[in-house]
Amino acid sequence: MTDVNQASTVNQASTAAEALSPDIVNALAIIKRGADELLIEQELIEKLKTGKPLRVKAGFDPTAPDLHLGHTVLINKLRQLQDLGHQILFLIGDFTGMIGDPTGKSTTRPPLTVEQVKANADTYSEQVFKVLDPAKTEIVFNSKWLSDLGAAGMIKLAASHTVARMLERDDFSKRFKGNQPIAIHEFLYPLLQGYDSVALQADLELGGTDQKFNLLMGRELQKQAGQSQQCVLMMPLLEGLDGVNKMSKSLGNYIGISEAPETIFAKIMSISDELMWRYIDLLSFASLETIAEWKAQVAGGDNPRNIKVGFAQEIVARFHGQAAAEKALQDFQTRAKGGIPDDVPEVEVSIDGDSIGISQLLKQAGLVESTSEAMRAVQQGGVKLDSVKVDDKNLPVAKGATVVAQVGKRKFAKITIK
Repeated sequence: MTDVNQASTVNQASTAAEALSPDIVNALAIIKRGADELLIEQELIEKLKTGKPLRVKAGFDPTAPDLHLGHTVLINKLRQLQDLGHQILFLIGDFTGMIGDPTGKSTTRPPLTVEQVKANADTYSEQVFKVLDPAKTEIVFNSKWLSDLGAAGMIKLAASHTVARMLERDDFSKRFKGNQPIAIHEFLYPLLQGYDSVALQADLELGGTDQKFNLLMGRELQKQAGQSQQCVLMMPLLEGLDGVNKMSKSLGNYIGISEAPETIFAKIMSISDELMWRYIDLLSFASLETIAEWKAQVAGGDNPRNIKVGFAQEIVARFHGQAAAEKALQDFQTRAKGGIPDDVPEVEVSIDGDSIGISQLLKQAGLVESTSEAMRAVQQGGVKLDSVKVDDKNLPVAKGATVVAQVGKRKFAKITIK
């Protein structure tokens, strides 16, 4: 895109601070917090100077029913912009979801069916309103205008860019050079995402760093349509629990916002001390001054675990309430001491003989998927009965007994054998 060279990054100096009002200086600091790149900062300043609320767009394709903390990096930023008084356009890409975003993919992505898109989209509103204020959020579906384009409109849109321009996109270029197939419809995705900005007359669009080409497409199409071009704010991609790969449900390194409070708490406590700061910078609503104080405390010798506990409580409270956050902390502390939580699920297991082997017991109680998994857990020292570690993978448990079984750090069940 032609205006990339005009861009100023977050780390570059903006217009001299003394030329701006304190409100705009404060707004810029909040907008740029944690961001990777802002395009183009001076244009955003001019938009802010008008005093009119910005139309802020962020799009989400409903490719999965559950959102995780990686998704909330953008949603948190939308909340910050919402608190500054701007209009939030939460775009659900029900039309583009049926194409499938090819960003970062080495192969053609299978499109979703209409039924899959609808089922996933139905869960999004409830989840995002755990962060966003529903009274100040407009949820829009791009099928509203994209369905009306028709064949003629789609051909006109496709004529706005060349194949050579599309191949400038990194993932397309790599696939083309590697003789990997690129389906024609994949070229339509960035065009349609860009057209969303035209339809919504967006002033600012948010997206991940991997979306730069698509985000700039919106600027280009708005220019062609004679509109004021949107600014673009790119947020970094959040690493998953492994600290290496992008948070992804398919990789199993995710923290789902609809997961149980104790699960969210325990997963956050499992991240490294170094990764903790990355999560706090991108996910916490604590002020920059407060975070700076936390870092100074740790640098002065305080245990980073204390900061992590507070952060875990903040995240759990955001999605499940303060009472759940307090309970999750209590459960975590109990588990850390080798104790048993108060809310252990009760399970009954019926047997024919006088006893049942520990591996079969764990499977029937739903603590493991298979007896082989149970045996591995015993061999690795991860199984306890009534807080006592089990060393014998063939240990019999008598009929009539009631025991509290534990597998790993987070799986418990109070089992009555009948």
